[in-house]
Amino acid sequence: MLFPFAEFWWFYAGFLVFVLLLLAVDLGIFHREAHVVSFRESLSWSVVWVTLALLFNYGFYLYARSFLPPEEASRVSLEFLTGYVVEKSLAIDNIFVFVLVFAYFGIPLKYQHRVLFYGILGALVFRAIFIALGAVLMQYHAVVLVFGVFLLLTGARMLWNPETKVEPERNIAIRLLRRFMPVTHVLHGKHFFARLDGRWHATPLLVCLLFLEMSDIIFAVDSVPAIFAISSEPLIVFTSNVFAILGLRAMYFLLAGVLDRFYLLKYALAMILIFVGLKMVWLNDAFGGKFPIEWSLGIIAALLTGAIVGSILFPRPQVDDEAFG
Repeated sequence: MLFPFAEFWWFYAGFLVFVLLLLAVDLGIFHREAHVVSFRESLSWSVVWVTLALLFNYGFYLYARSFLPPEEASRVSLEFLTGYVVEKSLAIDNIFVFVLVFAYFGIPLKYQHRVLFYGILGALVFRAIFIALGAVLMQYHAVVLVFGVFLLLTGARMLWNPETKVEPERNIAIRLLRRFMPVTHVLHGKHFFARLDGRWHATPLLVCLLFLEMSDIIFAVDSVPAIFAISSEPLIVFTSNVFAILGLRAMYFLLAGVLDRFYLLKYALAMILIFVGLKMVWLNDAFGGKFPIEWSLGIIAALLTGAIVGSILFPRPQVDDEAFG
């Protein structure tokens, strides 16, 4: 391991402080008041988050070069970039769910950013836990094979049945919440709790947030092993994962209205899962322990580009073109 936690704990700590500052600026200054996030605003924030990730990667490369051979520094930098692309790609599946969940609970556009903000905080905590567990478990080859098979099966299931279903009423966390706290079906502005008749009630915003958190835990079961298939370094897995999550809200508001047009993306995501599953169960061993990271990045980029271009050139017959301008 190039970046053991015992020696690089200060890097993790500094990175977390940096992330918390970014989130504080985001919510405390730019999104202090609830409002509808426009396409232009979401595009600007998407550019900001992607730029920050690329700048971090460049700084990480320069730092790695200070004590690693140049080719090794280039490799870890490419692993960060590939892991970031994989996580951003798999996050598209989250966005499909976000659209359905917000519609199910009737959450207005101006409150969706607030729900997603706190959802991101929860996602960061759970991803850190999953990555810490993964760093321990993935040291055992048998566990790597199990996760690889799991990703293969998940990708095959997505290919066979790409449609996403949302059933909040069957979610165990929501059922527990309703058992211990009354839930109002009426929104109370941007608040997650409302005091009615002398008793605290959960609002639809809280129920929606809880469902999104549970959904992200399920997504993490796919995405965390997928990034460990790209890099065995927990530091790279953690930082690339966090940067991808930070940009998730902006990406949601950017893509939510056009996801139906890019219908082939679901199949590309399934193929990416199958590819990283193959890396874990076969390709890495076949290439002497590590499938070339340059090839991994190229294959993933080709799958995503092909899905986007194919969706544009061969649109769904039932999609109304007027809906896309």
